[in-house]
Amino acid sequence: MDPRPLIHLLLHALVPLAIARLFFGKRWKTAWLWLLAGWLIDIDHLWADPIYVADRCSIGFHPLHRAPAIAVYALLLLPRRTRVLAIGLLTHIGLDALDCVWMRSC
Repeated sequence: MDPRPLIHLLLHALVPLAIARLFFGKRWKTAWLWLLAGWLIDIDHLWADPIYVADRCSIGFHPLHRAPAIAVYALLLLPRRTRVLAIGLLTHIGLDALDCVWMRSC
């Protein structure tokens, strides 16, 4: 069994946890939840057929994983009220991009 998909999912939880613990002090639990909300963009996987393919690169394939959407996530960094969510969204995209690189190198 290929461990990559499981490691990928674990990273989607653990990297936001590390960011929250490192940068948000006593508010780390709330920050972690907001960072995990970045996972909501995976709703676009439901529009794909089939919904899940272990060796499919999400970046550029799913609508919420394309450049225009990523630009919106970057713009969400500007208002203070949306900054933590934006970090979660961009972290999610970064981890998905890392997974794409990992898939190509295997």
